[in-house]
Amino acid sequence: MSGHSKWHTIKHKKAALDAKRGKLFTRLIKEITIAARSGGDPDGNPRLRTAITAAKGVSMPQDNITRAIKRGTGELEGIEIEEITFEGYGPGGAAVMVDVATDNRNRTVSEIRHAFGKHGGNMGEPNSVGWMFKRKSQILIEEDAVGEEQLMNLALEAGADDIKNEGGQWTVLSAPESHVVVLEAIQKAGIPTLEAGVAMVPDNLIRLEGSQAKGMFKLIDVLDNHEDVQNVYSNFDIAEEELAALEA
Repeated sequence: MSGHSKWHTIKHKKAALDAKRGKLFTRLIKEITIAARSGGDPDGNPRLRTAITAAKGVSMPQDNITRAIKRGTGELEGIEIEEITFEGYGPGGAAVMVDVATDNRNRTVSEIRHAFGKHGGNMGEPNSVGWMFKRKSQILIEEDAVGEEQLMNLALEAGADDIKNEGGQWTVLSAPESHVVVLEAIQKAGIPTLEAGVAMVPDNLIRLEGSQAKGMFKLIDVLDNHEDVQNVYSNFDIAEEELAALEA
């Protein structure tokens, strides 16, 4: 799940658990495999370069990365993986986008549709909510890890578009094609990152409260835990105290 500031703290904790049980590796291997279809040389394939950078960021063994690339280029046999993006609405009318990578389209469509319906949402048509988001590089850094002036000078010089302070974290936004260059500049400066990737970032947020907030929280969690889901994006926002209660 990505797309608004308050979720990122929980997302970061969840990512650590995902890494332990191998789920994060599975998602990244799928992304590398898909990206490698357009060419196995990361220097000439920005999507593959971004995927490899993300994999190395969570200490994925080089052998895993190499095998995933070879499956994508056809040098090794592998299952056929199809990419699909689902769009819809959750409780309270918040927009939701779900990227999946699946070897069984019919099964995945049915399961994602069921998840929306069961948790107070509904699937929409293609492009029904996509216009509310923009594709951007998004790098998250703890507020105490670096000063504003240092980060701003470093990031903007590397090609970033904007820097925001959201919920005790710095968010560095860039064009997708600048992601790797900006991330490498931050890493070379010794600044640790919480999360880094190319995401669908919402233009505006919708505040949810009470049962709508609880329902949306559950929907996003169910989608994010589906085995075929790569990314979930939404434009919902929840008050800090309500988010803390839901997390508990």
